[in-house]
Amino acid sequence: MTKKIKIETEYITLGQFLKLAEIIDSGGMAKWFLSEYEIFVNGEQDQRRGKKLRVGDKIDIQNFGSFILE
Repeated sequence: MTKKIKIETEYITLGQFLKLAEIIDSGGMAKWFLSEYEIFVNGEQDQRRGKKLRVGDKIDIQNFGSFILE
């Protein structure tokens, strides 16, 4: 099942997304998390904390599931 995450701005970064989706507790954990888990944005692997995510983007994280921004 794909979880929906609502954003209020034009975009958020991958690091902000991890916190918003309650995958990590703080922004400081993002760098570690990205080095430990494979993350796919719209089917392409991307580990950049500053990667811009926009409404409609689909994020898949190994062991955590699928998310879509709306």
